[in-house]
Amino acid sequence: MTKSGYPYPPDEFDVAVPGGAPVGVHRAPRSGWSSAWPFLLVAVVCAAVAWGGITLLSGGDDPAEASGNGSPSASASAPAASPSTSPSPEASPSSSPSTPTGVTGDPTAADLTAGVQVLNSGGPTGSAKSTAETIVAAGFDVNNVVAEDDTAGLGDGYTETTVLYGENRADTAAAVAQAIGATTAIESADVTASAYAVIVLIK
Repeated sequence: MTKSGYPYPPDEFDVAVPGGAPVGVHRAPRSGWSSAWPFLLVAVVCAAVAWGGITLLSGGDDPAEASGNGSPSASASAPAASPSTSPSPEASPSSSPSTPTGVTGDPTAADLTAGVQVLNSGGPTGSAKSTAETIVAAGFDVNNVVAEDDTAGLGDGYTETTVLYGENRADTAAAVAQAIGATTAIESADVTASAYAVIVLIK
């Protein structure tokens, strides 16, 4: 470059030395990016090397699966399904108490003119009368339904309201049991020998 085309003012670097060469030359100031990009390049390279090393050591699989974290979750979910099915066998016994015991007759074939005695055998006061009214409301002859106290102790040994019926009176007993919501009807020789077709023991 000729002296006439040199764009910088003279300074100490322009002092000639033996041989005629200048002491130094002017350079344009460096930008901030030119100073920072070497560090960014090193960081990116280090991150890539670290990732490659982890992938190589794990055999290319998912790190969560390589460490065994995936398999326990699958094994734990499988047994969880079996307890959900176990309560189903236990559900059947709970429905059996609601099934009437010994009520085998056909209520639609009942003799609504048959005599029915309702005995209060430990129930609340007035329960025999209210039960008799319920039986009459179901269609039985009001003149043949009697409400009394169990003075003879016929209901001793029974723990729930029970319908006793005489021989060949199962249909009538079923209609009475249906009317009052009783779940137990039993054929009884005592009722067969009595003047009634059905005797209800209120508990």
